[in-house]
Amino acid sequence: MSVLEVDLSFLFVVAVILIWFMIGYQFILTVYGYFNYMKSLKEKKEVDSKEYDLPSCSILIPAHNEDKVIGHTIEAMLRLNYPKDKLEIIVINDGSKDRTKEIIEHYASLDSRVVLYDVPKGEGGKGKSRALNLGIKQAKSEIIAIYDADNTPDENALKYLVIQLTTHKELGAVLGKFRTVNKNTNLLTKFINIETLSFQSMLQAGRWQMHRIATLPGTNFVMWSSLIKKLGGWDEEALTEDSELSIRIYQEGYKIKFIPYAITYEQEPQEWKVWIRQRMRWVRGNNYVIAKFFKHIPKFKNKRLAFDLLYNLSLYYVFFAAILISDVLFIISAMNLVSIALPGPYTFVWIMAFFLFILEITLAISFDEEESFKNVFLIILSYFSYCQLWIYIVLKAIYSEYIKKEKRTWDKTVRFEVKPSQLPHQAEVLSKELTDERQNK
Repeated sequence: MSVLEVDLSFLFVVAVILIWFMIGYQFILTVYGYFNYMKSLKEKKEVDSKEYDLPSCSILIPAHNEDKVIGHTIEAMLRLNYPKDKLEIIVINDGSKDRTKEIIEHYASLDSRVVLYDVPKGEGGKGKSRALNLGIKQAKSEIIAIYDADNTPDENALKYLVIQLTTHKELGAVLGKFRTVNKNTNLLTKFINIETLSFQSMLQAGRWQMHRIATLPGTNFVMWSSLIKKLGGWDEEALTEDSELSIRIYQEGYKIKFIPYAITYEQEPQEWKVWIRQRMRWVRGNNYVIAKFFKHIPKFKNKRLAFDLLYNLSLYYVFFAAILISDVLFIISAMNLVSIALPGPYTFVWIMAFFLFILEITLAISFDEEESFKNVFLIILSYFSYCQLWIYIVLKAIYSEYIKKEKRTWDKTVRFEVKPSQLPHQAEVLSKELTDERQNK
């Protein structure tokens, strides 16, 4: 055996072990996610059987050129099952150049709960964190809720989130689940639907059940107003402001809970170029978060949080490095450019890891009754296509961040017109109802 064969064999063994470890750990999280799913069914039933005195809540909705979706979003907020006298909906017009402001003004004229906050001229379009930091100064409630401008939450979603936050004093924030409203549009949205459901079942439900750790998403979550103000608001340098804020909430001694029965529906990218830009922002945002907190890990009082941050580092770099090595070795050995002589059953172990990947994703999406032969086929297909594209995204993010040293800028996800069939709610358009009600008064 040549030196090259020995080196390549060693690399292959390391890659297989790392892939197996990461997929194996994610399978454990999936199992814990199932326990969380069963527990949440009982929790929801108990919550539905009681009456609660809900506190005041301010919903913040950052909106930058959102005229295609903002009307549907405001209508969904007005349908929320929450005391009218305790709810304000602050829509932050963040330098929009389309009809966003006009639409917000229309709904504000129909319902006093809707409040337009117009970001001062010259201050708009500087990112979601900046818009939220300006908007929160307008909020007067005990609790802050965050929703993206394309969201249509279930009518009980906000109530469920607030109940958990106020019932368990150790919580600083509570997040719900998001579903893909356009999941059946094309192959990409079908892949994203599977990805987002499995991510939430593993890395939200599973981590909460196993470690009492969850990470804030960009939408569908609530927190104490006093806490976010104490923390100084959102980090305006962070492209993934939600994950950065999550760590600071834990450092403050609070926990963040995930409840899968508080559901919102949101748009996902329908074009590959839009998806790549969005994922690039995520990777670069996580690079920033890891760099910001990495040196503080040994000082974390919450050791599970320290482990979780290291796990995220492994997920974005170690795991993808192992996948890249495995792919390269597979290709060059298939082309007979090199031969890899292995004494152990490493090929069998690799194949078993692949089947474990399929099994855990299928189990994860079954919590939302999405398991089917069609989706199993999509899971297999995604492993050889969608998942492999993450390698390109991670490498491109590293190149942009550390070689080109490009400035971090907020890249808003492109919206599209919402079809009536895509809306999760079948209620009539509220603008006409509210107009009629106002005229009758």
